[in-house]
Amino acid sequence: MKKLILPLLLLACASSNAQVINPTPPKSSKKVQIAILFDTSNSMDGLIEQAKTTIWQIVNAASKLTINNEVPTLEIALYDYGNQGINNPNYIRKQVDLISDLDSISEKLFGLSTNGGDEYCAAVIQSAMNELKWSSDPSDLHLIYIAGNEPFNQGSLDYKTVLKNAANANLIVNTIYCGPYDQGVREFWYDGATLAQGNYFNIDSNQDAFHVDTPYDKEIGQYNDSLNTTYMGYGSAGVYRAEKQKKEDMNAGSKGAFNVSERAVSKSQTNYKNSEWDMVDAVEEGKIELDSLKDNELPAELKGKSKEEQQKILDEKTAKRKDYQEKINDLAKKRSDFIAEEKKKRAEEAGKEDLGSSIIKTMNTSAEKKGYKVKQ
Repeated sequence: MKKLILPLLLLACASSNAQVINPTPPKSSKKVQIAILFDTSNSMDGLIEQAKTTIWQIVNAASKLTINNEVPTLEIALYDYGNQGINNPNYIRKQVDLISDLDSISEKLFGLSTNGGDEYCAAVIQSAMNELKWSSDPSDLHLIYIAGNEPFNQGSLDYKTVLKNAANANLIVNTIYCGPYDQGVREFWYDGATLAQGNYFNIDSNQDAFHVDTPYDKEIGQYNDSLNTTYMGYGSAGVYRAEKQKKEDMNAGSKGAFNVSERAVSKSQTNYKNSEWDMVDAVEEGKIELDSLKDNELPAELKGKSKEEQQKILDEKTAKRKDYQEKINDLAKKRSDFIAEEKKKRAEEAGKEDLGSSIIKTMNTSAEKKGYKVKQ
């Protein structure tokens, strides 16, 4: 027995050290809140396509932010404006409030369509300021991104007053002009950003978003399929929300293998949680207990099983999910290195800003100013 003690102690130490090498940062009470305001007038089809292609890149970048070695909760809101199909005097529509349900954000984004109308930037920014559930903690990161291609000063509201009020409310407003840089400056998009401590960018919204296909995308996609088998919908929303998850996988897939990988990486991160409908997340977060559900509220896999059998299935699903997420994360690191090398070879193309790179760059800059760190 004594001969076994030392090896066992060494094994325990090795296991403990292995856990410390790459720990998963704990969840923070802090928030990163991002409101994205899209011009959906006739000329903005390219902008919406870029958004569909880059949304999971943005989510992944936000999930790399930490404060005090903890991961803040990510919440995203979505507006569209400048569309004459919107029943509002200022052609403004709140698609969704600040929420952490990332599948619902994707669903709303893929549902956007364009139509002619007048674009009132000040009005939609003021709506986002007043209507959204911004947190009261001044150390939280509050970001507004507005993208469009018409003069920033259109409408009856004075954009200078609105943007100064935003700055006073601890909101950082970043402007993205869909057209030539100098034209955006002349049309007051640069001025709007500087008034609210934000950044001004211009993009060519008619170009495809920059991306690199990698040798790891296929395997990541396969692990994503396996990851989906670990979700167990419970309660009245379980089946519907599980189907929504599959639909958003398909929406990501419609934009290519690159986007499938980005979404899969998002699903392996702390900010992708579904405790409102998934049994594994709900039990892990203490939202429900296995014994608290009636038989008709249980996931199909657990119905008619003894409590011991149910617990065994739940434990197996939990273990498999963590395993698949770790495998995706390992591949994601290799994929990230591959993309970085490929970008060096394509430096001229990589230097062009698209919607995703504009948002990520300004988000990281603003976060670092408030004491957040970008996890590599």
